Amino acid sequence: FWRNASYGSKHERAVCSLLTSENGWQLQMLKYMIKCLNPVLEPFLSSCPLSFVSAARRRAHAGINCVTFPLPGEGPEQQLLKPNEWSYCDYFWTDKKDPQGTTSVAGFEVLLQKQLKGKQMQKEMAEFIHERIKIEEEYAKNLSKLSLSPLAAQEEGTLGEAWTQLKKSLHDEAEVHLKFSNKLHSEVEKPLLTFRGDNFKKDLKKYDHHIADLRKQLASRYASVEKARKALADRQKDLEVKTQQLEIKLSNKTEEDIKKARRKSTQAGDDLMRCVDLYNQTQSKWFEEMVTTSMELEKLEVDRIEWIQQHLRQYTTLRHETDMFNQSTVEPVDQLLQSVDPAKDRELWVKEHKTGEVRPVDMDI
Repeated sequence: FWRNASYGSKHERAVCSLLTSENGWQLQMLKYMIKCLNPVLEPFLSSCPLSFVSAARRRAHAGINCVTFPLPGEGPEQQLLKPNEWSYCDYFWTDKKDPQGTTSVAGFEVLLQKQLKGKQMQKEMAEFIHERIKIEEEYAKNLSKLSLSPLAAQEEGTLGEAWTQLKKSLHDEAEVHLKFSNKLHSEVEKPLLTFRGDNFKKDLKKYDHHIADLRKQLASRYASVEKARKALADRQKDLEVKTQQLEIKLSNKTEEDIKKARRKSTQAGDDLMRCVDLYNQTQSKWFEEMVTTSMELEKLEVDRIEWIQQHLRQYTTLRHETDMFNQSTVEPVDQLLQSVDPAKDRELWVKEHKTGEVRPVDMDI
């Protein structure tokens, strides 16, 4: 058969049968024959050129939710786009099943949910700081009120001076905490609240709609490929049936009918090739946009974390300052307490309250 230079329809059918075969050994044998044997075979390959390619692709690739992925162990191993960085652009290509396993969530949707969660965490941190501010304000108010208390106001001497300074230190400490609460509001809470305002969610929706539109286009192209693939299979089957009928004389079909069926099969193959090309172009565009957009979302997350880190460090700075100022309010109290002298206090009190220094004597008869 392979040495025969004048191939008839029977031989063409044999070649087409091999081309459309799913058997691995037949495909490998045909590859070798095309490469090494008589080039006169080449004219017959044009009748179904894509069948061999599509069969090979079905063996090396798998379509998952209209996206084409390599099968495990097939083809060269893919390298990460950004090795050792755990970058978004390397780990969110496939869809993820929801906890119930009923629906799929696109990898890009997972990235968007991370952004929304980050926005929510930022808001909750601002609420936490707000509660801290309320505590500081209430504490300052109570300290100021307590500093005006008349309790032990009649204490005298050096101890009385120390006591008066202690009460005054509460007022000073209240001022420190009030300033702390004001700075917390302006330098921590407010920045956390205003970072990425309402427009942020609108921007995320733009990202979402853009990638979703590309994914819809990809699904449409994928459906066109499958439709064209089925059309090609139908045309090849029709060609095979007509050829078999002609050989066993079950039909009056002429060679012209066979050529017409072959032309339709070839056209179906060309249509499939065109659909696959359009699909690949759309998938390439989706791939590029996924890489670009995921990198943008990654940068947004880095910016968010660094922004929060900066303002939480400002919180600790203000807290240290508050401790320092609080310490300064009690230093005068410490000094006066060190100066408390019971003997001096007794002297001052006696001088102010003495009733007489002449002592009684014995009575004479």
